Amino acid sequence: MAHRFKDVSSPSGLLRLAARAPVHLYRWRLGWLLGTRVLLLTHTGRVSGKPRQVVLEVVAHDAQADAYLVASGFGGCAQWYRNIERTPLVTVDVGGRCVSALAKPLSPEESGRAMARYAARHPRTARKLMRICGIEVDGTVEDYYLVGRDYVPFVRLNAVPTLGR
Repeated sequence: MAHRFKDVSSPSGLLRLAARAPVHLYRWRLGWLLGTRVLLLTHTGRVSGKPRQVVLEVVAHDAQADAYLVASGFGGCAQWYRNIERTPLVTVDVGGRCVSALAKPLSPEESGRAMARYAARHPRTARKLMRICGIEVDGTVEDYYLVGRDYVPFVRLNAVPTLGR
């Protein structure tokens, strides 16, 4: 059964600097080098009101609906997650394409199903990510469902149609 074996906070110091390196690639207009497996999410700080940025893994992309699915590995206390709860209008930059989007957190049950699907597609990566997030799993579909339901919230980023699009 999935359980948190240690509390993990967002990286700090040199680890934070390394984790934020991909943000600079996007700022230098080189984000396309990272392909479509990751995206740059620009969101609004809930206290400062200033633009904030984070690079996240694309868990799934629904081309038909023009939507991306991302997860908050550090749970609902991650700064970007708390910010999109307050101000859901965001910008998504992925694969050289930049669009406005509306961020919608999934329900715990939807997050559980999304985590189970992700783990089935990427079992080794899922297990490694769980260790980084301080979550122990047994590798079963049911266990990954519990991880998504209880610890790792997912967010759907729906592109917002703009005039002339």
